[in-house]
Amino acid sequence: MRVVIELRPAPEVVSAATESASPISAADITGALPGFTLDPAFPPVALPGATPVSDSAQQQTGTLLVRGEIPDDDRAARTALAGAAGVTGVFADPVIEPVLTCADDGPVGNWNDVAARLGRDTLTEAGLTGAGVALAVVDTGINAAQVNQVSGATITIDAARSWNPAGVAGKAGEFPVDHGTMCAFDALIAAPRATFLDIPALLSTRTGGSQMDGLLSDAIAAFAHLRTVLTAQPEDRRALVVSNSWGSFSPQWDFPVGDPGNYSDNPNHPFNIIVGSLDAAGADILFAAGNCGRDCPDGRCAYPERPITGANSHPAALSVAAIDTAGGRVGYSSQGPGRLSDRKPDLCAYSHFLGSTAFGPQAPDSGTSTACPVLAGVVAAFRTRWSATEVPPARLRELLQRTAAEGGAAGFDYDFGYGIVDPGSLLTELQKVAARA
Repeated sequence: MRVVIELRPAPEVVSAATESASPISAADITGALPGFTLDPAFPPVALPGATPVSDSAQQQTGTLLVRGEIPDDDRAARTALAGAAGVTGVFADPVIEPVLTCADDGPVGNWNDVAARLGRDTLTEAGLTGAGVALAVVDTGINAAQVNQVSGATITIDAARSWNPAGVAGKAGEFPVDHGTMCAFDALIAAPRATFLDIPALLSTRTGGSQMDGLLSDAIAAFAHLRTVLTAQPEDRRALVVSNSWGSFSPQWDFPVGDPGNYSDNPNHPFNIIVGSLDAAGADILFAAGNCGRDCPDGRCAYPERPITGANSHPAALSVAAIDTAGGRVGYSSQGPGRLSDRKPDLCAYSHFLGSTAFGPQAPDSGTSTACPVLAGVVAAFRTRWSATEVPPARLRELLQRTAAEGGAAGFDYDFGYGIVDPGSLLTELQKVAARA
C-alpha cells in the first residue's frame, strides 16, 4: 500500500532539506525503516502548521514528508513502522483522478453564454480581468495552443512559477490536450488576463498508473511549491488562486475512517493540513465537489454516502457544484454533506457547455471539473482589485456565499450549497466595502 510517512528528524536535517541550495535526499532523512520501501524519486516535503510561520521557525519545528510503500494488510508491519524512531505518522496516499463526467448528453449552451451569465463585460469595465493574479491549475497540464485557438485570446503561462512532479517531463503550457487544458480554458472565461501556473500533478509515472491519475503525495508537493510562490509575492498584492478538479473516488487506497492515517475524514492528514496552511497564508483554494450525485453517479464512485471527501470538503476550500447554463443542477454533481465540513458544496458554477473542445468538437466541458475552474476564474477576476491582504480568503468565501443567487431552497441546501455564483452582486458588495473604508 502506498503511504506518506511524516518524520521529525533533527533540526539540522530539516534545515538542509528546506534549503534549495543544499538539498538532501529522502534516503538521508529516513535511514532504514522497518517494512517501508522508500520512493527515492519523491523529494522530502516540509509540512507547515495551520498558521504561517517563518522559514527559520519551520526549519526548527517542522516535520518532513516522504513517500513509499508498506505491505498490504499487515498491521504488525505498520505498527512497527509507526513506532520507529523519528516517525510521527503513517498516512494513506490514495489515487487522485480528474473529476470527469458520466453523462453523455450534449452541451447546454456555449462558453459565450457562460461569459454572459457571469457578467464578464461588467467585470472587464470594472478592471476585473485577473491581470497580475496567479491562477494555478493543478491537473494534467495545459496546452496553451489549444486554449488560444478556441478562445481567440492568448493565455499567459508563467513557466518559472509552474511545477512538475518528480519524473514528469514536459514544459508548462505544452502538454497534450486533455483535462487540464479544459480547466485552463474554463478559468480564462472570467479571468482572461490572469497568469496561469501549470501544475501537472495528475500526470502519474507510478507503476501501474494511467496517464490521468496521480498520488495525493504529488498534490502535497505541488501545494508546498505553491506556498513558496505565494510567500514570494509582496504582501500587499498577494493573490494566488488554486483550481483543483480532481479527487479520491474510492476508499480502496485509503485507511479506514477513524484510523489516524485516513485521508477522507481526517483533518490531520498532511494534505488537509497543507491546504489549511496555504489558505491561512492567503491563497484562494477551490475543489470540484465531484461527480457522485445520486441522479447520475460516475462509475468510479465507491463511497456509499457523503461522497465529498478529504480536501474537496475542506472548510478552508470552496467546494464547487455544477449547474448548466439554464440554471438547472447537473445530475452528476455531488450532494453534501461533506466529510470534513458538513455544509458542502459551497456554491454552484456553470458546466456542461461547449467550450474548450478538448475532448472533441461537440463534446461539452462538463462535470464539476468545469464548474470549479469557472468559479476559480471569477475569484481571480476579483483578486485583480482586492488582494488577499485586503479581503482574506475566508472573508471572500463568506461574501461569495452571501451574494450567491438562489439555486434550490432559500439559504443553504446540499444540492446547490449557498446558491449560484453571482459576480454582479459580489461586485456591488465589495464596492460598498471599499466605499466604507
